[in-house]
Amino acid sequence: MKNLITFSAFILLLMSCKGVSKQEENEKMITQFFEHFNRHDFEKMANMYVENAEFKDPTFGIGIVKQSRLQTIQKYKALNEVFPNIHDEIQNIYAAGENNVVVEFISTGKAVDNSKLELPVCTIFTIENGFITKDFTYFDNFEESK
Repeated sequence: MKNLITFSAFILLLMSCKGVSKQEENEKMITQFFEHFNRHDFEKMANMYVENAEFKDPTFGIGIVKQSRLQTIQKYKALNEVFPNIHDEIQNIYAAGENNVVVEFISTGKAVDNSKLELPVCTIFTIENGFITKDFTYFDNFEESK
């Protein structure tokens, strides 16, 4: 009987570790994603996506847009030309089930015209088979009227 209880406890431990492990693995992957972004290594960052990932982003409009890795690199290189020191500071990371990670972060930078960027952003990443398949990003895209 003691062996059965020990074996059952071992199985339960393995099952609970597997679920936590997947979430921790996804959170670690997304943390690495932001490290690549902050080093402006957009090639490594883009290689974390599937070849044609789905994006929701106010800069693309309201629908879902598929982007290749090359298009993702080009988008972030263009952003980096406007904000050469752009940096994302993670505020919170939340595991949302087995395949999703939600990240709240602040994007900051100084544009070439000396204007400053400080933008709160929230992104929901979907991760499948070790790659980001969806990147749904939300932020206020309206400019303040002067």
